[in-house]
Amino acid sequence: MKERALTIVSIIAALALFVGAPQIVNAYWLGVALQLLSGIALTQSWVAFSGLTGYVSLGHAVFYGAGAYVMALLWQSAALWEILVASGFTAAALALLIGYPALRVRGPYFVILTLGLSELCKYVVIAIEAALESSGRLLFDTPDPVFLYYIMLLLAVLATLLTWGLARSRWGAGLRAIREDETAASTVGVPVTFLKIMAFVLSAFIPGVVGAVWVLRTTFFEPMQLFSPTTSFTIVTMAVIGGSDGAPGPIFGAAFIVILSELLWARAPQFYLVLLGILLISFVLFIPRGIYGQLTALAQRRRA
Repeated sequence: MKERALTIVSIIAALALFVGAPQIVNAYWLGVALQLLSGIALTQSWVAFSGLTGYVSLGHAVFYGAGAYVMALLWQSAALWEILVASGFTAAALALLIGYPALRVRGPYFVILTLGLSELCKYVVIAIEAALESSGRLLFDTPDPVFLYYIMLLLAVLATLLTWGLARSRWGAGLRAIREDETAASTVGVPVTFLKIMAFVLSAFIPGVVGAVWVLRTTFFEPMQLFSPTTSFTIVTMAVIGGSDGAPGPIFGAAFIVILSELLWARAPQFYLVLLGILLISFVLFIPRGIYGQLTALAQRRRA
């Protein structure tokens, strides 16, 4: 009971800190906090599908980029909230379109297929922009960064609640059954195809909205950057380093990677991606439970 009360108090304190952050930090640290919140939201959405099913997706970059593209196309043509919702639903519709054929394969084939589809979508957007004689889009009169910060905070909270609720639901139990043995799950009556596709679609909505908010932050849409596979690799790295198939892991992973990127980007940007790969391999081999899993194991040993 004491541990549960301590957890609730910690969550409330963390939320209060994030809510009050814009009033106590400068513009630079507000940008770092925005990056952290976007990392949490993206990683939580990835864990809601890949963490529970075991299907490692490298396609989240395309949902992120699709949301950004919708914002770039519709900015100042509709209300902000309407565009954000449209961005999320566009990403979800794209996930539904590619999810049915992609989820018919498993293991490394699914990983390669999602990466290939992501690259295909990127070059389709580039071709469309070239046909329109555009190499990028500037967004003028974008909202204040503090306003965008609170939207991103809301997205991070919603994504965390999504993963937390899904992990504890019957739907989540069905997804875990798929992860453990998909054939056996299908044999005992788990609607495997339906659960996988719906989880994939649900996990695409948040990245679409995050991408839309982030392009407002940068005020410039460039397909090569916003559809970059580096986005997907970073999300996977955050999830693996954070550990667990529940909500706490992505928070630890996102915080770790954001702090690391702030330390290295200015001093050794070329080394950053190399270190990211080394960390991913090291955690998979030596700390497969991730930071949160390791902390949980240590706490259980202390109690024992």
